[in-house]
Parts: sequence; C-alpha cells; structure tokens
Amino acid sequence: MNNPSFPGIFSLRGQVALITGGGTGIGRAIAGAMHAAGAHVVLAGRREAELAAAAAELGERASIAVHDVTELDAAPALVARITRETGPVTCLVNNAGINMKKPAVETTSPEFEAMLRTHVLGSHALTRAVAPGMIERKSGSVLFIASMASLFGIPGVIAYTAAKSAYVGMVKCYSTELSPHGVRVNAIAPGWIETAMSRKAMEGDPARRQKIIGRTPMAKFGAPADIGWAAVYLASPAASFVTGVTLPVDGGASIGF
Repeated sequence: MNNPSFPGIFSLRGQVALITGGGTGIGRAIAGAMHAAGAHVVLAGRREAELAAAAAELGERASIAVHDVTELDAAPALVARITRETGPVTCLVNNAGINMKKPAVETTSPEFEAMLRTHVLGSHALTRAVAPGMIERKSGSVLFIASMASLFGIPGVIAYTAAKSAYVGMVKCYSTELSPHGVRVNAIAPGWIETAMSRKAMEGDPARRQKIIGRTPMAKFGAPADIGWAAVYLASPAASFVTGVTLPVDGGASIGF
C-alpha cells in the first residue's frame, strides 16, 4: 500500500483469509471482523451446516470449506482448492480447537495426543501448506489463537495447556523463519470471552464466574468481537512491523491481581 493512511491502513481488501473453526464462537467473530474489513473469508470446519449458516449471514466474500484439521494430509489439497476457487491464501487463522477439563493425573495418553493433534499438528499442517505461496509472494500473515493457558497455570486442563503453550513457541520459531520472506506470524491470547462454550462451562458454577471476573482488572468477560478486531489489526498493513508477538486480549487478566 502506497502512503497508507487511516482508515485504509487497517483494510484487508484483496486478502483471502482462511479461518479454521470459523463457523462459531471466536472463529466466527474473527471471520466477521475480517469480512467487515474487506477480506474474502473462507470458513473451515467439520460441521457444514454451521459453516453455511455463518457464511450466508456474512453474504458476499464469504465461502466455506469442510475440513477436519486432524486430517493432516488433507491440508495441501484444501489450500490448493481455495487458491484455485478464490485466490491465494494471504492470511491463515489457526483457531480450530478442542478442550477437555480433567485432572492431570487422570488424563490419558490418547486424550493428550488428540489435543496435540488438533491444535499443534493441525495448525502446523495448514501453516506448512500456505507458507510456500506466501514466501513466493513475499507477503502474508499467520495467526494462532492461543489462550490464557499459554501464559499461566490453570488447573484441570493439562493437555489443553500444553497445546496452547506450544503455540507460543511455534509463533517464535515460525516468525524467525518466515519473517525474512515478508511473512508475519503472531498469536492472540484471548482472556475469558463470553461465548456459548464459556456460558455452558459456567452453568451452575457462579463461584467460578465470579473468580474469573475478580481476577480480571476490567471486571468483565470480553466479547468475541474483541478478538476479531485484534485479528484484523495483526493481519492488516497497520501491523506491518509486528511479528513474533503473542498479544493478550484479556481485560488485564494476565497482568492483574
């Protein structure tokens, strides 16, 4: 962009953003914000009906791709199809994930492996699939959606913590390797966000909800759009000199007492 100025500096016009887990929750909010900023968004996930409903709500410049991130060998074909049908992927958002609440000593090796396959290996497979094209074009952005579990200990989520902590290391390594080629790699670490999943987790446990609010300096849950607009910033020309960063969007939870 020549002589960028506000608001164009935050525009994603001309970009093709592939967002895993894009049909619901935080992924849907990221898709909505990127779409509003001008990108064509490709919502990827396992449940076609949810993806189709989200894309229909967004309208033009929104399409879907039924894809299971744990099918690692399918990543290159997915990226090739999107490139053929929509255009080269200029922004990848590794958002798809699963969670499991269980004491560490009760977490089995298969459960741990499933968590790592979904988050770590799944995101690596897709990043590896989009990176060559980005390197060739000397431009691109990859975002990982990390977690508060990447930053401090949370009981009962050992496998999830390991997977989300791996994202922080992956961002550092990927950014070191790819940034010299014009490809930026960053992460967002959401705090406690008001989603259907979080509401379900809090059902019947008002003490847990109050504990979260009590340790968050802004004394509230965030909105999914808070993560969406942070993703727009990191993918936009406004962040052209930002790489290797894990950005907490958490109402101060990671630094408050």
